[in-house]
Amino acid sequence: MPHRHPRYPERMPLPPLVEPVAALSADEAARTARHLVLADLGEIGQRRLRAAHVAVLGAGGLGSPVVLALAAAGVGTLTVIDDDDVELSNLQRQVLHRLADVGAPKVDSAVRAAADLSPETTVRAVRERLTAENAEELLADADLVIDGSDTFETRSVVAAATERLGIPLVWGVVQEFAAQVTVFWSRPPAGAAPVVLSDLYPPGQVGELPTCAAVGVLGALCLQVGSVLAMEAIKLVAGIGEPLLGRVLLIDALRGKMSEVPLRPASAPVESTAPAPENTTAPAPEPPHVAVAALDAEIVAGAVVLDVREDSEVAGGMIPGARHVPLAQVLSDPAALAGPERIVVVCAVGARARRAAIALRTEGADAVVLTGGMSEWNAR
Repeated sequence: MPHRHPRYPERMPLPPLVEPVAALSADEAARTARHLVLADLGEIGQRRLRAAHVAVLGAGGLGSPVVLALAAAGVGTLTVIDDDDVELSNLQRQVLHRLADVGAPKVDSAVRAAADLSPETTVRAVRERLTAENAEELLADADLVIDGSDTFETRSVVAAATERLGIPLVWGVVQEFAAQVTVFWSRPPAGAAPVVLSDLYPPGQVGELPTCAAVGVLGALCLQVGSVLAMEAIKLVAGIGEPLLGRVLLIDALRGKMSEVPLRPASAPVESTAPAPENTTAPAPEPPHVAVAALDAEIVAGAVVLDVREDSEVAGGMIPGARHVPLAQVLSDPAALAGPERIVVVCAVGARARRAAIALRTEGADAVVLTGGMSEWNAR
């Protein structure tokens, strides 16, 4: 029976996920000495961490700090699943890897880094792409899963597998300067409501999400979110604190704000007598799109092509006659660009162009998005 939190007696932690090992080795006790004196974790919590098996999907921007944090924390077994090799552009946010690792499997970095931090942690390196066919087999032995993958398709596969297995899924996503973190669990302990991915993102309502390559991601934010993911795993394993089951943590890095919203099962009735929030703003209407095949006609009719990519990107080529203004500059003063001409906004694939077009349209400009961006234009 879990005890009430000593600092927050009104909250009841979830039961710990694992039974503790009988004892820590003398070296491990010395290495984790600062954990052993934590009132809420202590020696028994550390022995639970030693007994735990956590599967980490992805050794990238989120998986990197997760592996480092959990190995340092003394988690006994980490299964790290990633089929990619290290690329130079990864090093800005994927802190497991070093310059010398470029071209090598990402899972190799996980094995090396964990051994350097925690010799008693076993890392099972799985250099394999997780699919609907192998997901349950790869995750079946884990006590919980942390999803650090970078496509919604993979995230859906992971979520479905953990739902069938009945194990908790610690979930986080980062894009540009913002992030979300939560915990999904299809079969939580008695007294806790099950919450799954479809409660947050109903099927058919997700749409096409831009990749980090398309819109960018702040490396330092990946470290922050990875730390939160690792903390959620530690709380679940040890049975301490209040996990994010039924809550979504929202992080706005540029404003230095963290907030949360409740997350209920989709079938649960919503009972609230709270007044509607004041000063709410309706979502900006979706800007019109034009196809690459229609771009020449748009230019002949007087449209201006506005390329909002970064300097390093336009160095590789632009649409002839396009004007280059990076997205940040557009967003800082859209009125300066909102002339009478129609503006066709272009970026790599369309996500940044959409943001720029919305900002321009708020200033009265006739701004549209080039569907598929430079990727589509180059493939024409």
